[in-house]
Amino acid sequence: MGCALVTGASRGLGAAIAERLAQGGWKVVVNYAHDTAGATAVAERIGPAAVVCRFDVTDEESVRRGVAEIRESAGPISVVVNNATGPQPMMPVEKQTWDDHLDQLRFFVKAPLLLLHAVLPDLRAAGGGRIINIGSEVADLGNADFGHYVSAKAAMHGLTRSWARELGPLGITVNTVEPGWIPVERHEGDDWTGYRRGLPLGHMGVPADVAEAVAYLASPGAAFVTGQRLAVNGGNTMS
Repeated sequence: MGCALVTGASRGLGAAIAERLAQGGWKVVVNYAHDTAGATAVAERIGPAAVVCRFDVTDEESVRRGVAEIRESAGPISVVVNNATGPQPMMPVEKQTWDDHLDQLRFFVKAPLLLLHAVLPDLRAAGGGRIINIGSEVADLGNADFGHYVSAKAAMHGLTRSWARELGPLGITVNTVEPGWIPVERHEGDDWTGYRRGLPLGHMGVPADVAEAVAYLASPGAAFVTGQRLAVNGGNTMS
C-alpha cells in the first residue's frame, strides 16, 4: 500500500496510529525527536513493516534529511500524519507571550508545511496521496487559559481546508482528525471524571479510536473525502 509517515510516533496517539496503519498494510515510518527507546519499542511491536526515523519536524534541514532518508530506505511517502506536538502549558492570557504562541505554531503550522514541501514532489509523481492533520476539539471549545494552543490548532485546520482545495486536483486529500481528551501515558493520574460526565457516550475514548479514524482517512474508502474535520470525542462537539 505504500509508505505512511507518522510524526511523534514514539508513544501515545502517534504510536497507536502507527500500529493501526501497519495492520492495514502500510509500511510505517515511526518518527520521533527524543524518545529512542519508545520509538524502538513501537517498531518492534509493528515488526518488519516499521522503519524508525529520528528528525525534528520543526527544523527545515532536519525534515529534508529525514524525508530523503525515508525515501532511500522505505520508498516515497504516500501518507503523512502530522501528529507531533510539544509541551502544552496552560496559562492565563496575561501571561501568554508571542513566543508561547510561536511554540505551538511551530508544531501545528510550520511542521506540516515543511513536511508537505518535502513530500510534495513524490505525491505529484504518484498522482495522489494523503495528508492527515491531528487537530483537537479545543479549536471548537475555545478552552480558557489555552489561547496559544487553541489558536494554533485552529490554524492547523485552516491549512487543511486551504490545502484540500489546492491539492485536490493533484489527487491529494487533506483532512483533520480532532480528538477529544484521550488519556495516554502522560495523563496518568489525571482526574477526568468531570469531562467524562459531559460526553454523550458517557465514557472516555482510547488511542485506538483516533487510530481507526486515521486509518479510514488513509484508506481507499476515503478517496472522495477531503477538507473535512472529523471529531473523535464521544460527541463532546458536534458539527
